[in-house]
Amino acid sequence: METNQYMEVFIDESKEHLQAINDHLLQLEKNPGDLGIVGEIFRSAHTLKGMSATMGYQDLSNLTHKMENVLDGVRNKKIDVNTEMLDVVFDSVDDLEAMVMDIADGGTGKRDVEKVVLMLQAIENGTVSDHVENKAIHTPSPTPEIQLDEFTLTVLEQSQEQGQFNYQIEITLRDDCLLKAARVYMVFEVLEQVGEVVYSVPSVEDLENEAFESSFHVVLISGEKMEEIKERILKVSEIERVEISTFSLQEYEQVPENEEPEGGFSRENAATQEEPVHNSTAKQNSNKTIRVNIDRLDVLMNLFEELVIDRGRLEQISNELAHEELKGTVERMSRISGDLQSIILNMRMVPIEQVFNRFPRMVRQLSRDLGKQVDLQVEGADTELDRTVIDEIGDPLVHLIRNALDHGLEHPDIREEKGKPREGRLELKAFHSGNHVFIEISDDGAGINRSRVIEKAVQNQVVTEEQAAGLPDNQVFELIMESGFSTADQISDISGRGVGLDVVKNTIESLGGNISITSEVDRGSTFSIQLPLTLSIISVMLVEVQDEKYAIPLSSIIETAIVKREDIFHAHNKKVIDFRGKVVPLVFLKDLFTVPETREQNEFYSIVLVRKGDKMAALVVDSFIGQQEVVLKTLGNYLSGVFAISGATILGDGQVALIVDSNALIK
Repeated sequence: METNQYMEVFIDESKEHLQAINDHLLQLEKNPGDLGIVGEIFRSAHTLKGMSATMGYQDLSNLTHKMENVLDGVRNKKIDVNTEMLDVVFDSVDDLEAMVMDIADGGTGKRDVEKVVLMLQAIENGTVSDHVENKAIHTPSPTPEIQLDEFTLTVLEQSQEQGQFNYQIEITLRDDCLLKAARVYMVFEVLEQVGEVVYSVPSVEDLENEAFESSFHVVLISGEKMEEIKERILKVSEIERVEISTFSLQEYEQVPENEEPEGGFSRENAATQEEPVHNSTAKQNSNKTIRVNIDRLDVLMNLFEELVIDRGRLEQISNELAHEELKGTVERMSRISGDLQSIILNMRMVPIEQVFNRFPRMVRQLSRDLGKQVDLQVEGADTELDRTVIDEIGDPLVHLIRNALDHGLEHPDIREEKGKPREGRLELKAFHSGNHVFIEISDDGAGINRSRVIEKAVQNQVVTEEQAAGLPDNQVFELIMESGFSTADQISDISGRGVGLDVVKNTIESLGGNISITSEVDRGSTFSIQLPLTLSIISVMLVEVQDEKYAIPLSSIIETAIVKREDIFHAHNKKVIDFRGKVVPLVFLKDLFTVPETREQNEFYSIVLVRKGDKMAALVVDSFIGQQEVVLKTLGNYLSGVFAISGATILGDGQVALIVDSNALIK
């Protein structure tokens, strides 16, 4: 079977099932007696096994099968859930993830899994844990009559998920039936009218050749009720008997060897009657979404960005011509394109849980390595961010969480001495506010020691002792994000080399965001990250500096004002203004960007007040043009390091305006 066309779906769904297995294993560790969680893990593993076998990745399928055997033992209460068993299953999930990633990268999915397979078999055979009963764990085996391959199992599973019924039907012909093949043909014709026959015993060829006694079995997928199907079959002449029952995939996989297969199926009949009804809702929901390659969305976004540039040009032309009909048409087009922009941007938004999902497992492993007890709380995982931001924010968060675990949270004994619970708390929170998303990583650990940070900063000549003495706490804490800065006494595998937090800060700022720190000794620390919702189309205030045009992002602007020259003061060799009781430094963009002077100075300054956290600056410009949505373009590799410029945009008249990075101007 040609499978390339299904590769993307296979990779995506495999990742989703592995993530689900990880999540449920973590839940199972907290609730070892909850067999419902085991069932969820089993279902994900089983689907993964079926998909990988269908796609031809037999190694992936075989390892999943081994893991399934252990889960089956847990489900049948033959294997106890304990740390030892979970560690091995987690290891096998790691191997499965590595194999899927290899396939995603164009590999074959081959991997040396001998060690983990032996460990799984040891658990399965009861030779690892004393709690394991000395019983052979039953491996899924086909019934004597029905032997389904992986492809058929996958088809049945998918049909069940889509709300269809899977039936096992035994049809017996009368002993005096002379044209058995003809009756079989008529029965099949009836069955094809109500569903799809996916399996038959004997095979279709043997049935056509009448190579059977008087009865045959089929497995049917149908949306009809079993009574109706039975009545339809019985209308075919010379049919002696029809036995129809629900075919349970779960029972097929786990039916014990010493139990009659029919009995196994009948036991689940009542439950499986209700399951398709439940799944019909899932079918309705699943039909409302489709998978779209991110590259196509990128192309769509690029095309729309060009449209935004032309929209600006049209708006400018209509204003210049002052043609009422043209103006009305352009306004209507602007409204429609605004709605279109909103839809396209929403299509690119994905929940941040795609990033958060990896952390529970990581925290579990790190806390075990460090000998610490950690309670991880995740909040706001459904908060949505642009796909581009999601792709970039994962590594910075990993750094911050590793630092919180290594340096923030204390060992249980130390916490106890301080009167704290032995188990430390680590919170990961995401939420929307305005046009930004905030991500906070908080812990109730030791906090940041201000005097040690200052001592290290002075030692590294980052600040002088006099400067450090006058710095507020938050600015002192931000020193730890300087390159090469680390207050850790010991370098560990996890952190302490002073590389990481500076990378975190640079990455976040490259995304147009910023990071701030609050901390209190023995109460804990909070790292707060502010990120823009999207990176490509932004709202700006266009300003003129002499004859050049610049764009300042609206998200940074507090307000605009015009001040008299006489209202400007001098403090610490800087020009400042008194803005509602607060001293705000002036930044002259003309001087900063060395813009050629073509205009005479007048008695008034036009200023744009911008903010970064609780700090402000007043950007001095020559005139305000107005608010506009623009497309952010990079300056390319040659100009990527220009100070205080985050990119450029093309205006409606074809001019290029540089976009000011106001965060870089606020110290």
